[in-house]
Amino acid sequence: MKTALITGANKSIGFEAARQLAQKGVFVYIGSRDKAKGEEAAEKLKSEGLGNVASLQLDVTSEESVKAARAELGEKTGVLDILINNAGISGGMPQTALSYPVDGIKEVFNTNLFGVVMVTQAFIDMVQKSEEPRIVNVTSGLGSLTLATDPASPYYHVKGAAYHPSKAALNMYTVVLAYELRDTAAKVNVVDPGYTKTDFNNHQGFGTVEDAAARVVKYALIGNDGPSGKFFSEQVFPDGECPW
Repeated sequence: MKTALITGANKSIGFEAARQLAQKGVFVYIGSRDKAKGEEAAEKLKSEGLGNVASLQLDVTSEESVKAARAELGEKTGVLDILINNAGISGGMPQTALSYPVDGIKEVFNTNLFGVVMVTQAFIDMVQKSEEPRIVNVTSGLGSLTLATDPASPYYHVKGAAYHPSKAALNMYTVVLAYELRDTAAKVNVVDPGYTKTDFNNHQGFGTVEDAAARVVKYALIGNDGPSGKFFSEQVFPDGECPW
């Protein structure tokens, strides 16, 4: 049975991705900053007949928490086949370039970029023990420089001084990570789940959680002939990659 860890998986897209992976026979560890909420999420899936789930307390912004989670997971399994870096924050809107506080930008980057780096570095030894290692970093089309500068794109008039740069930086980190792992079996990609109706955006999105999670799960389960180092945003580009 394959194993997966999803950060920020106690609700919304992360939770639904956990459900879909569990339904496909993967043992899923639900990463959650709040221990009680993580346990509650795991119990909900178990009540649906999905016994192949467990919670793992994990605050991606805390080095101590990440190290503790790595140690705990290491006691349960020696191999991690799938790592989905899903945890993220928006930082609230509006985010003007001239007035949004630097401390706010740092807070967003701590979760959306530095948290991903810290988790990836902590768990990569377990991932590399897998025969089919997969890393999916959950991004946003708002992190595309091409779309942000194209007046014809749906994202042109949507700007933010913290969230958007954090996702653009995450995209580049993924490119570097995929390059470093290019001679291994690992597949590393960034996936935009789409503008989805969740509490993350005050339910202003138009996509469903089920469709959004399915996009993430798709790249968590790609075959050995699948892509690596790519950016996918299938809500906007259903037949191809998203431009960087």
